[in-house]
Amino acid sequence: MPSFFKNNKTSRIVNISIWSFFGVILIVSTVTFIAIANGHIGYVPPIDQLENPIDRYASQVLSEDGLMLGSYSYDMDNRIFAKYSDLSPAIVQALIATEDVRFVKHSGIDIKGLLRAIIKRGFFLQKNAGGGSTITQQLAKLLFSPNAGSVVERILQKPIEWVIAIRLEKYYTKEEIINMYLNKFDFLHNAVGIQSAALTYFNATPKNLKIEEAALLIGMCKNPSYYNPVRFADRAKGRRNTVLGQMGKYGYISHAASDSLRNMPLELNFARVDSKEGLAPYLREYLRVLLMAKKPVRSEYPSWLQQKFTEDSISWEMNPLYGWCNKNQKPNGKNYNIYTDGLKIHTTINSHMQQYAEDAVREHIGKTLQPTFSKEKKNKKYSPFSFPYSMPDKEKEKQINMILDRAVNQSHRYKTMKSAGASEEEITRAFKTKTEMSVFSWGGVIDTLMTPLDSIRYYKTFLRTAFMAMDAQTGHVKSYVGGIDFANFQYDMVTTGRRQVGSTMKPFVYSLAMSEGYTPCDRMLHVQQHIIGENGEVWSPQNSLNANNGRIGEMVTIQWGLQNSSNWVTAYLMSHLNPYVLERLLRSCGFKGQIEPVVAMCLGTPDISVSEMVSAYTVFTNKGIRTEPLYVTRIEDPYGNKVATFTSQMGEVLSEDVTYKMLSMLQGVVDGGTASRIRYSYGIKASMGGKTGTTQNQSDGWYIGFTPNLVAGCWVGGEDRSIHFDTMEGQGARVALPIYAMFMKKVYADKKLGYTESEKFDVPEEYKNPCVSRINNEEEDTVKKKKTGFDDFFN
Repeated sequence: MPSFFKNNKTSRIVNISIWSFFGVILIVSTVTFIAIANGHIGYVPPIDQLENPIDRYASQVLSEDGLMLGSYSYDMDNRIFAKYSDLSPAIVQALIATEDVRFVKHSGIDIKGLLRAIIKRGFFLQKNAGGGSTITQQLAKLLFSPNAGSVVERILQKPIEWVIAIRLEKYYTKEEIINMYLNKFDFLHNAVGIQSAALTYFNATPKNLKIEEAALLIGMCKNPSYYNPVRFADRAKGRRNTVLGQMGKYGYISHAASDSLRNMPLELNFARVDSKEGLAPYLREYLRVLLMAKKPVRSEYPSWLQQKFTEDSISWEMNPLYGWCNKNQKPNGKNYNIYTDGLKIHTTINSHMQQYAEDAVREHIGKTLQPTFSKEKKNKKYSPFSFPYSMPDKEKEKQINMILDRAVNQSHRYKTMKSAGASEEEITRAFKTKTEMSVFSWGGVIDTLMTPLDSIRYYKTFLRTAFMAMDAQTGHVKSYVGGIDFANFQYDMVTTGRRQVGSTMKPFVYSLAMSEGYTPCDRMLHVQQHIIGENGEVWSPQNSLNANNGRIGEMVTIQWGLQNSSNWVTAYLMSHLNPYVLERLLRSCGFKGQIEPVVAMCLGTPDISVSEMVSAYTVFTNKGIRTEPLYVTRIEDPYGNKVATFTSQMGEVLSEDVTYKMLSMLQGVVDGGTASRIRYSYGIKASMGGKTGTTQNQSDGWYIGFTPNLVAGCWVGGEDRSIHFDTMEGQGARVALPIYAMFMKKVYADKKLGYTESEKFDVPEEYKNPCVSRINNEEEDTVKKKKTGFDDFFN
C-alpha cells in the first residue's frame, strides 16, 4: 500500500483521537458542571447566601465632623463597608489593569485568559503566565473556598469557583462585584477591606488615595503576606510599580505618568487599627457597652450592685440609646449587632475639641502634676498612699494590704488563673514572682522585670483624671476623656466612676437658698457653724484655709461665701434648709447615685460622676433648664439609611430669677474667687462662671466651668481615696482647673470652632453685680454715721 494512504489513515486516526479526547473532556466537564450546579459535587452556596455573601461588617464610630474615631468588629475582622462611590477611580483601574483586563467583557470566566494560562503553564511551564482567574472567580474564592491543603485539592476547587463566579455575575453588576471583592480582601494588620486598608496604611479614605497608594494596595492582592509593605518594602515597591506599569499599558494613565510614579519612594502612614488607641477610646467603649446592653435582670446583679440595677432599669425604659441593639430589629426581624451590621454611629464628638482635651490632660497631668506628685511621694515608706500621722504603722500596712488584695482579686491575671483551677497559694506565688513585662509611663512604655503585685502598686502611683465638655443648649458632648491612657487604665471616670464632689456641690445649696428667698447680698456672721442633725448629733464643719481670708468674725455676704468657697457660709445656709428638699433638687439635676439627705451633704459628700456634674451645671447658663448629655445623634445602616435618631432630653430645674442670681455669683468665683487663676495665670478674658472643689485630705480635685455655650468639668485624684497629695497642691484649683483652662485656650485659638471670648451671658441688667451698689450705699451710710458721731462728740 502506498505510503500516502498509510499517512492519511494515520492522520485520520490521530484526528479522531484528538477530537474524541476533547469530546470526552467536554462531556465530562459538562456533566461535572451540571453536578456542581445541582450540588452533587462540592459546595455551591444557596441563592440567599449568594444574595448576601458578606454578612459581617464592623460598625464605625464617627465624629460630628466626619472623622472615623474607631470601629467595633467581630473576632478582629475589622471589615468596614465601603460603597462603590467611595472608591477612587485609580483603585478600580489598578485592579482591572492588573487582575482582569477583560473584566467588563466576560461573564465570570475569561476563556481567552484561561486557555492562555493552561497552554503556557501546562505545556510551556511558564510561571509568569498568570492564573487565568477573573476578579469574579477570585471573589468566589474569597467568599466560599476554604484554604486548600494541597495542589490537587486546589485544582478541584477551580470548577466550583467557576460555577459560583457565573452565578455571581447573574446576581450582581460589575461595580458590585468589584466593590464586594475590595470589601472582602484581607490586607493584613487587621485591615480587612479597602476602607480599613486605606486607613491603616495611609490614614486616608479609599476616595482620597493617590494613584501610587492605590497601586500599592492593589499590588498586595496577588499575595498580601509576600508583598507586605511594612515588612518587605522593596518587594512591595516592585509590585506597586508592576501595577503602575499595567495601568500605563492599558491607557488608564499616561506612560509618562506611569514612569514618574514608579520613581517615587514608598511612603506609608502606617497605624495598626486598635480599639484601645485613637481618639475618644473611653467614649467608644462606653457606647459599645451602652448600645449592646441587655434588659436588666435583678438576679444577675449582686447585692452590692442593686443601686446599679435600679439605674440600669431606669435607663432601659427612659434612655433610647441604652440597649438600642436589643430593643430594635432589622428588616429581617433580627436584633441589630454593632459587631456585624456595619452601622455608622454618628457621635456628637468634635474631633478637634477631643484632641484638645486629650492634649490638655497629657500636658498638665503628664508634664506637671504627676512629676510633682512623684516628687512628694519619693522615698516615703507607704508611697503612694497617705494616712494620718497618728495611725499606727501596723494599721497602715493592714490598710495597704487590703487595698492591694482587692486589686489582685479584680485583676485579669487572678481571674484567669482562678478559672483555670489554680489554688490561692499558687496564685499568690505567681503574683510574687518577677516576670518580664511592659509598663506604662508618661515618657513611653518601659520594658522591665517586676512582680505582678509590684506592678499593681506601681500603677497606683499614677494620678487619674476625667474631663467632659458639652454644649449647654443641645447637650452635644464635644469631648470625653475618661482617663489618662485607655490601654492601661480602662476604668471610665466620666460616666462609670463616681467620687465625692466637694465644693462643686455648693452652687446647688445656694440655688435652693435663692429659691427660699435669700439673695446674694444677704449677710451673716462669718464664724463656725454648729448644726444639729436629724440624728441629734452636732455637726461643726471646719473651714478651708483659703476661705478664711482674714474675715473670721466679720459680716460677709452670701455672694462672698460662694466666691471664696466658705464652708461656714454654706453650713449657715444649710441650717435654714431641709436636706430632703435639697436631695430632691439634686435628683432633678440628674444625680442618679446614692444620696444621703443629711446636713453634711451640702459640702459635697455624695459620690457623683463627671458627666452628671457637667449636665447639672447647664442649669446656670441655660436659664434654669438642665440638658442631658447627648452622645449620638443618629445611626445609619451601611448604605446610609437612617435607622435611628436621637435628641437631648431637657427639663426645668430652677426659675430664671434664681439662675440669674447664681450666674452672677458663679462669675464672681472666676473673676475674683477661688477660680481666679483662669484670669491671672492663663489670661482668659471670656465671660465665665465656675466652681472649684476639693474633698477631705485633697483626695479629689474638681473644677466645673462654663461659658454662654459650653460647659466642661474635670476631676483629678488617685485610684483610691488614700492616694492623694499631702499638701495644698491637691486642691481643685491646682489639679483640675488647669486642664479646663488649657482646653479652653486651645478651643478659643481654633477660630473654625466658632467659640469666641467675646460671647456674653444673656443677663438682665439688674442682676449684674447685685451687691456692688448695695455695698457702696451701705459704706456711704457708715461713713456718714461715723462722721456725724464724731461731730456730735465734739459738739
